[in-house]
Amino acid sequence: MGSRTLMQFEYFRPRSIDEAVSLLKKYGDKAKVLAGGTDLLVNMKLRRLGPDCLVDITGITELKGITFNGKELRIGATTLLSEIATSQLIRDKYATLFEAAVEMATTQVRNIATIGGNICNASPGADTVPPLMVLEAKAEVASQSGTKTMPLEEFFTGPEETVLTEGDILTVISMPPPAQHMGTSFIRISRTASDLPQLNVAVALKTDNSTCKDVKIALGAVAPIPIRARKAEAILKNMELTQDTIEKAANAVTEEISPRTSIRSTSDYRRAVAPVITERALAKAYERSKELR
Repeated sequence: MGSRTLMQFEYFRPRSIDEAVSLLKKYGDKAKVLAGGTDLLVNMKLRRLGPDCLVDITGITELKGITFNGKELRIGATTLLSEIATSQLIRDKYATLFEAAVEMATTQVRNIATIGGNICNASPGADTVPPLMVLEAKAEVASQSGTKTMPLEEFFTGPEETVLTEGDILTVISMPPPAQHMGTSFIRISRTASDLPQLNVAVALKTDNSTCKDVKIALGAVAPIPIRARKAEAILKNMELTQDTIEKAANAVTEEISPRTSIRSTSDYRRAVAPVITERALAKAYERSKELR
């Protein structure tokens, strides 16, 4: 067997956000951010990527941890998925995000992968993104010109593409406390438990007795970027939550998705299954909202 030339690159481990931003700005598109590396290092090994520079942000304290002050939940970008999956706070208050973290990948991957990496990879099927979208999450991005905050929905521009430009770094994901009587849910379908999803859906449903006062539905792996199912949401708002209205809303998602065929699933399968798991997720969120009364 022939030998392969070792990949050469510079490695930096900054201790502050400012230092990381400066390095990323200096090296531009020749640099890659290293957090968990569960995707980046695999792609480098397979020679799909060959960066001249790796900026390892795992030593930056400000990017770590989960905090809640009663008004806002803040999750640092390098917080491990395993930390989210074992957080009692997230389990109690943000069940849809907790379920996504628990169900995705394997224990080994969750102990390395970060929430920021899952977001910044911009996979159409990223498991944490639909839950974060229905929880009204915002992304905080640092650059040399300062910090900007945007709804997470606006963060993605295409498959594996985001609004981040040279010198930008995702620092924090924040979200408000859950509304009273709001039930949430998350459902994913995949070929195996450790595989990327064929599709996923998250729901946040606020009720007043049997009336839907507000609802957010987000799906992944059914379009070039994770999407909100706004037509389905509109069908449910201020309506009585019956089997018929839930089914009608779930069926409406087929008008909003544009699935493609991949190695994991055909577009026809995704189109057929999307309303089924949306209906299940809505029913699950409704039951949970009743438990909170």
